[in-house]
Amino acid sequence: MTPMFTNVIEDTLDRVSAAPRLWNALRWVVEAGFSGERLAIARELRPWAGDGRRFLDLGCGTGEFAGEFPAERYVGVDPSVGYLRFAGGNRPGSFVASTGEQLALADASFDAALVCGVLHHLPDTIARAAMAELARVLKPGATVLVMEDIPPPAGQNPAGHLMHALDRGGHIRSEAEYRAVFGPAFSVERAYTIRSGICDYAVYVLERQP
Repeated sequence: MTPMFTNVIEDTLDRVSAAPRLWNALRWVVEAGFSGERLAIARELRPWAGDGRRFLDLGCGTGEFAGEFPAERYVGVDPSVGYLRFAGGNRPGSFVASTGEQLALADASFDAALVCGVLHHLPDTIARAAMAELARVLKPGATVLVMEDIPPPAGQNPAGHLMHALDRGGHIRSEAEYRAVFGPAFSVERAYTIRSGICDYAVYVLERQP
């Protein structure tokens, strides 16, 4: 792929991502309706188990996964006012405009969290600050489900390799690097990979330490 062609594609993706409805439609197609992420949420967070937990969606974007949680106990956080405006008009739950490293939320006010496709957009210093701030607003023992982009296995999923090459996140990390970003406040209980449409993800299930 030539640099000129890559630049054209990236410019197009930038324009599409600025329009929440178009961005949702594109991601819905390439990720097969977000089937992989939805299965991981159901498996790891079990939000409909009849409990009273409060759920935080850190970097919720357009609120695509808000419907996977009880509306009265879901809060989505994102710095993009445009995305949150779309989410507030089309998704259940509550939404807060805030950066990950300075959450406008009370200490120990959530029981579980989702972090999907966020950290690979952040340099190490900001990613670590966001995880430390997430630890602040979670109760000890809280579960965190992290899903982050990774390159597809060599020789497999050619469409996924193309998508990976065009990904606008400049900080896709190795497993060891992601674990370092999580910091001492979290232990990794489980780690595995999934494919959602043509997109490959590393999945980490974390526990907030006391």
